[in-house]
Amino acid sequence: MNHTRWKLVREKKATEGYAESAEVEAERAEIRLAMAFAKAVYDRRKELGLSQSQLAERSGLTQAKISRVEGADAVPTLPLLRRLARALDASLNIALGDDHEEVTFIARPAA
Repeated sequence: MNHTRWKLVREKKATEGYAESAEVEAERAEIRLAMAFAKAVYDRRKELGLSQSQLAERSGLTQAKISRVEGADAVPTLPLLRRLARALDASLNIALGDDHEEVTFIARPAA
């Protein structure tokens, strides 16, 4: 079954009165947030023209850790968020809502 069919099945269940448990909804929210963060790191790294290895060196992390972050396989800690923001020459903004998560890096002005 491809992704489109999954979406159609989920929508069909929703229209038939099916509701996911609160636990499943919370897990989906965590996954969305991890993916939003991963995409923000990847996008900013590419914007700066950095490789994963270069970002790892700038942040004091390993290339494998950067790969896990960009793959949404790592749960970032506050110190890790700070290190990445500094290494990406940006401020990190995270907006959390009931049904919307947004993660953005805002480039710092050049000195």
